[in-house]
Order: sequence, then structure tokens, then C-alpha cells
Amino acid sequence: MLQKTPVSGTTAVDLAIPHAEGVSNDAFKAAMSRLAAGVVLVTAHDPDDGPHGEDVGMTATAFLSVSLDPPLVMVSLRNGSRMDDLLADVPVWAVSVLAESQRHVAGRFAMKGRVSDRLLFADLPYTRGTHSGAPLMGGALATLECRTENRVLAGDHTLVIGRVLDTRLPSAEGGPLTYFRGRYRTLG
Repeated sequence: MLQKTPVSGTTAVDLAIPHAEGVSNDAFKAAMSRLAAGVVLVTAHDPDDGPHGEDVGMTATAFLSVSLDPPLVMVSLRNGSRMDDLLADVPVWAVSVLAESQRHVAGRFAMKGRVSDRLLFADLPYTRGTHSGAPLMGGALATLECRTENRVLAGDHTLVIGRVLDTRLPSAEGGPLTYFRGRYRTLG
């Protein structure tokens, strides 16, 4: 796979390749909105934020399995987002695969301009991962704890590849929460 790595004095913007003629941001978004995706909550614990640290979470639809041996997953993070910045420093994180009944969780952590993640976690049931210390959502279809293996700059996002350290199946009830044509949906 060909990948460009920034050299000293350059930024990701300097290396950006323009859209092909006729492919606008709106056209690309419209095409990709036709691809249904599962919805996950990516979480991490920031030990440097305050006396006991702070939990951070973000909703993601760009999450997938990469390898079975070793077990690897990948999440795509917007460059400069709080989660991108945190996972550049904190090597362990978690993912909760959200159930269809957890649309409110997905919406809550997808809000732009929120004040504090601490408030977002306040009334949600979760346990702490033994490897990551990150919140694992109660009622999720599955949870995974991961350690970052690699970070790849990809346009305005960073692809974070993580080795799965642990998995749990906290809930066998209900189907997955999905995202299609700009809205959360359920199967069926």
C-alpha cells in the first residue's frame, strides 16, 4: 500500500491530493451515505485530565475488523479531534458495539461543541475495562479493548489500528444500531 508520510516541515494539508474532476465533497458524501454502517462508541480514559482523569467518548461508523491472526480492528478519527489527540498519547482504548436500543448514546457522543464528556457519561451504565480503564457500555452487543498498533494518516483522518486485548458479549438482546443515509436505523 502506498502511503505518504509527512516529512519535516510539511503538514497533511501540504500532501493533500485534490478531488478528481467532477467529484465534489457533496457528491462523495451522497455516495457514501448509501453504505450502511454499524455504530460504535469509542472510549478512552485520559489520566492527565484532572485529579482522577476523565473519560472521553465518540460515536464512530468507520470501524471494522482488519485481521483475525492477530486480532486487529481499525477506527477512523478526524485529524485534530479530541479522540485523535488522546489516542496519539494513550495507547489503550475501547469500543462498544451499540445495540439498536442505544440510539440515544450514539447521538449524545456525536454532538459537536459539547462542553464535557464527564456529563455525557453521568447517567449511562458502564463498567471499566481491565486493560484500558475505558468505559464499556452496558447493553452493548459487544465490547473490545484495544492497544494501538499503528496510526496511518489518510487525508483529513487518521486510521488507528488496534490489537484486540479482550472481548466481551454483555448483551445478546436486540439487533445492531446502523447508520444509513445520514440517520440512525435498525435492521428489519
